[in-house]
This record gives sequence, structure tokens and C-alpha cells, in this order.
Amino acid sequence: MRKTRDAVSRHPARRGFVAFFFVLLISAISTLPTKTTAGGTETGSVIFIHPDGSGVGAWTALRLLDQGPDGMTNWDRLEAMGVYRGHLKNSLVSSSHGGATTHAYGTKANFENYGTNDRNPVSSLSGKTHSIMIEARDAGLPIGILNSGHLAEPGTGVFVSSAESRSMTDEITEKVIRSGADVIMGGGETLLLPESVEGRHGKPGARKDGKNLIQTAMQLGYTVVYTRDELLSVPDDTKKLLGVFAAGHTFNAKPEEALREQNLPLYNEQSPNVAEMTEVALRILSRKGMNFLLVVEEEGTDNFANSNNASGTLEALRRADAAIGVALDYIDKNPTTLLITAADSDAGGMKIVRHLESAEADRPIPKQLSNGSPLDGTDGAESSPFVAAPDRFGNRMMFVISWAGYDDLGGGIIARAHGLNADRLPRNVDNTDIYRMMYLTLFGKWLP
Repeated sequence: MRKTRDAVSRHPARRGFVAFFFVLLISAISTLPTKTTAGGTETGSVIFIHPDGSGVGAWTALRLLDQGPDGMTNWDRLEAMGVYRGHLKNSLVSSSHGGATTHAYGTKANFENYGTNDRNPVSSLSGKTHSIMIEARDAGLPIGILNSGHLAEPGTGVFVSSAESRSMTDEITEKVIRSGADVIMGGGETLLLPESVEGRHGKPGARKDGKNLIQTAMQLGYTVVYTRDELLSVPDDTKKLLGVFAAGHTFNAKPEEALREQNLPLYNEQSPNVAEMTEVALRILSRKGMNFLLVVEEEGTDNFANSNNASGTLEALRRADAAIGVALDYIDKNPTTLLITAADSDAGGMKIVRHLESAEADRPIPKQLSNGSPLDGTDGAESSPFVAAPDRFGNRMMFVISWAGYDDLGGGIIARAHGLNADRLPRNVDNTDIYRMMYLTLFGKWLP
């Protein structure tokens, strides 16, 4: 580049030609179609990453463990943030399905709802009787859902399906497969197969209606993959992709003691993580040459926390943070993209406790605090403390995890945004604002 600029500067005739060329170029660019609405608002793609159940305490613990107290996770690097309010119509604390319904439709749901309004269709904030993802699909935009849990998990499932109850997995998964989504990935092979059919992951199906939804997906034009290796080998010209990466969830959300007794890993080794799923999904969706909507859920952050498994929760959050890193890399190259991330609850109420035996890392931690709150170390109760990465002075300090309960709890949640329209994220974020942010970016309108 330096040689080119020097050559131009030495020849006036070339300077005149270059100036004339740029005039023509600017004129041509001004005639190209732009991604703006009639009102002049620029539109773009949306990536919504939902690390379920991840409150500020969990993000703090991950930062300490992986980056140190002075370090930064990918989540920390997101440019906008707001305090998240997750109350529902009939509950001060959200459920996964009620929270997902609120995110997908932009209107407050009841605690029991799964893409419904007490057995009736939901009227979305835009006036449709379907979710923002279905509205995007009907507008001709590519769509995708990814989950480390099974495909009926509400954090993604509600965006393309609805049912009277989240337990109606036969109905939910059929709607997911028939949704027209360009990319569908997660676990839950047993939910896609009839009871008489054994799946690739070694377990028989659980469907009562006898339908084989994997066969249905192939008839609908999906390429089907079952492992990380198969996912990472997907051809570049793949148009529709179904990933089925486990019989159930891709993880084993049990307390540390149960995993140790049963010799089970936190995550299935052959399953891809959500960062790998996100990378492949972005490649497929972006190749279609249009704005798109991708919803990603790390379900392990919720389920491990509900089991009070600190190491599992932190590993799940680490995977979610890696997916955020993939999205950040994508936005660097495609700035007309919004990344938004939030949880609907604070699962388990994870909190950081200073380890009092700071000079004895091998000494087991106490079983509980003086008020009875259970404590958790690297391998469950009365195990070793966690050791944080070095601070800026090179010091490594220790901490343990305190749990408030087993349920999805309220409070301590931050929504964050990055990229196109990130500056529109309210500082006080109602859960319906997740929908508003997505709608503004996809369709160019902030809905009141």
C-alpha cells in the first residue's frame, strides 16, 4: 500500500485520474440498495446469546478463575450494559419458559407459559400472533437456534414453537423441526425418535406418537450431524443443518459427588460446545447474504447451578463466554450486527466467599457458612478451594462458592449488548426490552 500511495503522489496525472475514479465510485455506491428502513434506521443481523441462569456472581467467579481479578472475560468486553428486570405477569421471579416467552414475543408472560398466553396465542409487541423469529422467517430472513440442552429447552424452543406445557416435548420438538429454521442444533435425540428406534447416541426414542423427526428433517432438506467432528466437517455449501449431539442434554447436570460416583464427565466429549456451534451457524447464515436472527442458549449454566455444582456451572459459563467471543469476532468483520446477551434468572444464587485458610490451598473448605449456607469447592462440598488467576501484581488468591438455593432466583442479572444499536440498550432493562432491541435491529423500529 505504501508503494501505491507514493507512486500516485509523484504523478499529477495519476492524482487526477484517482480523484475522478473516486467520484465515480461514490456515485455508484450511492445508487446501491442500503440496509435502512423508510425512516432511515439502519438494520442488521442479531445474535442473542442466553447463558441461562447466569447472574453477576457467576460471571465474577469465572473472571476470577480464568482471568484474575484485574482481567477481562469476553462478556466484560461488551460495550453496553443495563440492570435486567425479569419479573413476569404473575411472578416476581422468572421461569425459563416464561422468560423465554417474554424475550420471544416482547410482552409479559405468565410463569407457566411456553410460547402461549394461558393456552391462547400470544399477541407479540409488534401485533403478530407469533414470535420475533417467526416474523423474521416470514420476512425472508434466515434464522437459527442452538442449545447445549435438548431441542425442547425453552430458551431457544419458544422462539419457534409453543405448547400448553413445556412437558409436551413431542409437540414442541415437531414444531421445532418443522419451523423452517435454517440451522437447528442441540441435544435430545430421544425426543426426535419413536420408542421402537435406537438412536446414534445409543438410547431408544421416547416419542409416543411414533414419528421419526430425524427422517422428517432429512425430507425437509436438512443435513444431519451427530458429533463435533461431523459438525466441523460440514461442507461450505450446506443450506440447512440439524445437529443432534446427545441423547438428552450434552452435559450431565448432577452434583459433583454424583458425577464422581457414576464416573461421568461434565460434558459429553463427542458433543461440540456452543462456541463451535455458533461459529458454524454464523458461517451458514451469513452465506445467505441477508440479515439473520440467531438465538444461542448455554443451558448448562442453569442446570449445573440448580444442582449446586460450582465447577460445572463455571465450565458452562466458560463455554458461553467462548460463544460470545465468536460473536465478537464476527461483529469485527460485520459491524451491522447486534449481539445481545442476558439471563432470565440467577440460578442457585452463586456468590463468592473469601477463603479464610489462604495459606493452605490443599486444606478442605468448610461445609457451610455460619448461617448454614452450603459451600462448594473444586470438587463439591469439603473439597479444595478455587484458586484465582494472578492479579496484576502476580498474586493468586483463593475463593469458594456459596449457594443460596437450588431454584431459579431473582436479582443480580445484567443484560449486555455490542455492535449495531448497542447504544440503545436501556440502563434499566425490562425483559421485554430484549425483544425491542432485536426488533429494532432486524426491522428498524423501536416498539413502545
